[in-house]
Amino acid sequence: MEVIIIDDEKAMHLIMRKFLEKIPHIEIIGSFQDTESATLFLQDHTAQLAFVDISMPNESGMQFAKRMAETCKDLHIVFVTSHKEYAIDAFDIFALDYIVKPISFERLEKTVRRAIAIHQLSEAAKDDQNANRIFIYCMGGLELRSEQGGGMKWISRKSAELFGYLLFHRGRMVSRAKITEDIFGGMPTKNAETYLNTTIYQLRKSLESHGLKSLVKSNMDSYGIDITDEHIDFVEFEDKLKDFDVIDASNLDQAIAVEELFTGDLFGEKAFLWALNDIERFSRMYAVFVKKLAMALMNYRDRDSVTVRLLLKLLARNELDEEVFRLLMKAYTLQKDKGSLIRQYGQYVKMLRKELGISPSQELVVLHSQLLSTLKS
Repeated sequence: MEVIIIDDEKAMHLIMRKFLEKIPHIEIIGSFQDTESATLFLQDHTAQLAFVDISMPNESGMQFAKRMAETCKDLHIVFVTSHKEYAIDAFDIFALDYIVKPISFERLEKTVRRAIAIHQLSEAAKDDQNANRIFIYCMGGLELRSEQGGGMKWISRKSAELFGYLLFHRGRMVSRAKITEDIFGGMPTKNAETYLNTTIYQLRKSLESHGLKSLVKSNMDSYGIDITDEHIDFVEFEDKLKDFDVIDASNLDQAIAVEELFTGDLFGEKAFLWALNDIERFSRMYAVFVKKLAMALMNYRDRDSVTVRLLLKLLARNELDEEVFRLLMKAYTLQKDKGSLIRQYGQYVKMLRKELGISPSQELVVLHSQLLSTLKS
């Protein structure tokens, strides 16, 4: 995937390059300190992902993104900024993500992996016989792309939420009463019904520009979405997990590929209240799968650096998970990385005392001692 960086601070160019060069399948093809230079570059070059600061000289990053939405529809915009207050506006102009400085490698990697997944599926769709097949991405955010219209620009945040809601109820009709309770709860009934009517209209208008207005079905008292052959990322992820009751040498590569499908929690930072149970369910499924994958990697590829990367990623999601930390210590030991073993153990002990006011379990203390002894021998 070809990437450009637009930021008026040279230091950010160095930081972004340092992080991005660690991520496979990423090629930085341009760095710019203003949007005008980036625009001229894009007239002769093709990029799929742009990291853009909002506060820029002359033209802001937000204005640049609005222009790109019209002229470079396949260019994903990720804002990297010190300003938290523009997040809502950013998503209204269909930014892929919004990262607040200072950035971390883990946060950046999550965004890049999601962009790569979307790009790869969009490229595959170009050879699809169905000229307007749609692709829906709910992991790490909420995005719809079609061959006819490119990326969906939602008219309002509520119309995007309603689409996500109906998507999770696909194949069945949902009553107006249920929708207003789940999405517009807390409003007076009359106001909620008015908002629902407006939101349904906005959703259909958004879909209409992609030739998909007919997706939303209705009868006198219910609404639903008619989806049959579309790609939905969380559905694909859950379906493929069923093929891995056992992970061994014969299917390790396939399992690693499936892990890459998980590009973030359902709906990302939106985390709609009505979806909290499913968000937690997918998070648990992912954690169980990665633990199983890590154990298989240690059994069959004991020095594979992928193991440590996956476990650190999982530990970042729940830094108190002792089972994950045990696996991480074993992975460091297999790689004969004594320094990382000692450093990570010290950080984990400090975190337990700070967050919970407790010491590590006796079992963990003993395991740490045994692993250190292994490395000394």
